[in-house]
Amino acid sequence: MLTLDYHPTGRHFLQIPGPSPVPDRILRAMSLPTIDHRGPEFGALGLRVLKGIQQIFQTKHPVVIYPASGTGAWEAALANTLSPGDHVLMYETGHFATLWQKMATRLGLKTEFLGLPGLEGWRRGVQAHLIEERLKNDKEHSIKAVCVVHNETSTGATSNILAVRKAIDAAKHPALLLVDSISGLASAEYKHDEWGVDVTVSGSQKGLMLPPGISFNALSPKAIEASKGAKLPKAFWAWDEIIEMNKTGYWPYTPNTNLLYGLAEACDMLLDPTFGGLEGTFARHKRWAEGVRGAVKAWGLEIQCLETASQSPVLTGVMMPEGVDADAVRKLIYERFDCSLGTGLGKAKGRMFRIGHLGDCNDLTLMAALSGCEMGLKLSGVKLAGSGVAAAMDYFAGHPVQLPMKKAA
Repeated sequence: MLTLDYHPTGRHFLQIPGPSPVPDRILRAMSLPTIDHRGPEFGALGLRVLKGIQQIFQTKHPVVIYPASGTGAWEAALANTLSPGDHVLMYETGHFATLWQKMATRLGLKTEFLGLPGLEGWRRGVQAHLIEERLKNDKEHSIKAVCVVHNETSTGATSNILAVRKAIDAAKHPALLLVDSISGLASAEYKHDEWGVDVTVSGSQKGLMLPPGISFNALSPKAIEASKGAKLPKAFWAWDEIIEMNKTGYWPYTPNTNLLYGLAEACDMLLDPTFGGLEGTFARHKRWAEGVRGAVKAWGLEIQCLETASQSPVLTGVMMPEGVDADAVRKLIYERFDCSLGTGLGKAKGRMFRIGHLGDCNDLTLMAALSGCEMGLKLSGVKLAGSGVAAAMDYFAGHPVQLPMKKAA
């Protein structure tokens, strides 16, 4: 039998920005027996999860669920709305925006990559005015879609999606708006309908607190209409059959039943009014982010995202001083203190590490992770201006959240 957990004692601190830890409630839900995916019990489950995920996306329109990773949902969003050779404007905010652009090119789309140059361009959110300027210059309306990443997992920058929508509208341009919110959904505020998004892409393993294996396309009526004339090849990813069968709670293929059990439980947890529902979820993440950023500032280190307004509630990128290998620091923290941190990706490789503060988390979880980071930084010879642990303790103690707790018997 495979040895899957070789941590000697206690819990392992999984503080990467996804996959995030899976709560016991969800693990228990996923352990239920698999049922007939054509039977009446499954139809009830299907309708339940479809309704719940609409509430998470804050949409009244269809949300397509795939047994795939977020990468599959990227492809589905493109394949259902576009035709070979279509011109797509994509904005570079980090590694995952780059990967989506690479996929679009491989699918036969003409991609134009907009953004600021070098690593500095990865330290900010989307600059919506650049999109507006480019669309105003597209007099022939050759650009068919604008693709942006909501929460760039590689950098810790959250972009203003409503500002992008307003930029497209100000340019009086008919392009579709496609948004990747794989790491943003259920952690950072997101309003699919209100923000005028045509397709939102997301996945299960971040704020939804599930294992990898489910991904989503939330749709607008405009996107569904565009799909009727889109000519990129698609079969498994095609929306039409899925939307039709979803009306009764079923899928045209074998769905991942046990992950759907977990998704039903995740929706119940996130929407529970006892804990503030979605607004309470977003507030928790903002608070955790403030505590972690306070620690990084107390250390005297730079936060990867330079724009304060764009700093993510989901993760914080920590820049290392010149000459310090961030991956060596991560390795030391993992080996000595049993804490996994996210690596720097692409242009940021070796320059930074990432602390995830999302999903199944609390103050003491983060205090433990920050303690591991502080000890690891010191052991790595990084000169710190002060104690980030003390700063985070002061913040969390001084900014309590009133959560209902069951009284002891």
